[in-house]
Amino acid sequence: MRQPVDKPIDTPIDRPDKLVELALIASGWKFFDDRFLLPLTVGAVVAVIVAARLLCVPCAFGFLIYKFNRRHLSTFDSIEGFLDSQNHLVPIRYSYSDIKKMTNGFKDKLGEGGYGSVYKGKLRSGPPVAVKMLSKPKANGQEFINEVATIGRIHHVNVVQLIGYCAERSKRALVYDLMPNGSLEKYIFSLEGILSLSCKQMYEISLGVARGIGYLHQGCDMQILHFDIKPHNILLNENFTPKVSDFGLAKLYPTDDSIVTMTAARGTLGYMAPEFFYKNIGGISHKADIYSFGMMLLEMAGKRRNWNSSANSSQIFFPSWVYDQFADGKKVQIGETTEEESMMVNKMMLVALWCIQMRPSDRPSINNVVEMLEGNIEMIHTPPKPFLYSQGTTQAENNGMNERLLNLSGACMDSLTRDISTGR
Repeated sequence: MRQPVDKPIDTPIDRPDKLVELALIASGWKFFDDRFLLPLTVGAVVAVIVAARLLCVPCAFGFLIYKFNRRHLSTFDSIEGFLDSQNHLVPIRYSYSDIKKMTNGFKDKLGEGGYGSVYKGKLRSGPPVAVKMLSKPKANGQEFINEVATIGRIHHVNVVQLIGYCAERSKRALVYDLMPNGSLEKYIFSLEGILSLSCKQMYEISLGVARGIGYLHQGCDMQILHFDIKPHNILLNENFTPKVSDFGLAKLYPTDDSIVTMTAARGTLGYMAPEFFYKNIGGISHKADIYSFGMMLLEMAGKRRNWNSSANSSQIFFPSWVYDQFADGKKVQIGETTEEESMMVNKMMLVALWCIQMRPSDRPSINNVVEMLEGNIEMIHTPPKPFLYSQGTTQAENNGMNERLLNLSGACMDSLTRDISTGR
C-alpha cells in the first residue's frame, strides 16, 4: 500500500487558483475581497485620470459661470437698491437705447480712462453732453453709486453737473454737461505752450476750484470729500470756468466729522496726502483734499509737473525749489510776466506751500485758502518747510529724503490713478 506523501496544503501545486492569482498579480492586477480583480496597468491609470479631468472641466466651468452671475447679480442689486432709496435725485434716468441715440451709436469718442470711455452726445432738447460709459466697473458698482450719490444731489457753478444716468444691467452711463475746453491738464502740461493759459486765467481757475471744493466740504447737508483733486479732473467750459469732476472716489460724511474712517488709501499718486501712509501725522479728513489742491496749485503756477527728472538738479522736485526761493527772500519768476502776473503766481505758490504741509493740522481750511487767494500777498507768511526735512542734514541728504517723500506721495507717477487696496 502506497504511503501518502505529506505536502503543504497551500502550495500552488495543490491550489491551481493560486497559480492564476499569482499570474494576474504579476501582470498588474490586484485582488480585492477574495472575489474581485481590478487592473492597475499604466494604460488603465491614464484612462481614469483623463476621464476624471473630462468630468472636472465642465463642472469647474459651470462653477465659474455661477460665481460670475452671482457677483454681477449682486452688483445689479446693489445699484438698483441704491437708486430705489434715492427718491430725491434730480438727474434723469435714461434707458440704454436712449444713450445710444444720444451718442449716435457712440460715434464721437472724446477720451478714455481707467473707468471706460467718454462720448459726445446731444439731448433731444438740443444741448450737447458728455456721456461716460463705465465699461470697467469695480467694487460692486461703487464708482457709479459714488458719482450719482454726490453730484446727483448738488449744484454749484464750480462743480460739474450730472444731467442723467443709465443703469440697465451691466450697462452703466453718466451724462454730464459738455465741457468744450476739456481738462485743465492739457493747458498746464502743453508742449511748448501751444494751449497755454495766461497767469490771470490760471489764477481765476485756481480760485474757482477752491470755491468748488469749499462747497463740497461745507455747502451741502453732507460733507463730500473728493479724494482725487488733480488737473485731469478739473474741466473747463466755453468760458474757462472750472468744474470739479470725477467723483468716483468721493465719500459722503456728516458735516461734524472732522476725522473720517478710511480702510484703504485712495487717489492719484502725486496728489495723495501723506496721512494715507503715515498714520502718526494725523487722521484722514477734508485736509486730504487741501493737500491735493496744493500740489495741483503749484503745477498751475509753474506750468510744469512737480516732478521733472529732466529739469535742473535743484528743480527736479519743484515744490522744494519753490520753498527755497521764498526762504531766501526771492520771488519766483516763471517766464516773462508783468508785475501783476508775477504777484499772482507768487501768491498761488505761497498758498500751495501752506496746503502741502506734512501734518494735516498745519494746513489751512478751504475757506482760509480762498481768503488767501483773494487777499493781499503781503498778508501771507512763508510757511514751514512742507517736507520731511532736517536742518542738520546736507543738501544731498535732503534731496534723498525728498525723493523718498516722492515715493510716498507719488509725484514721480502723477499720471497714474489707482485705488490702493492695501490701506495701512
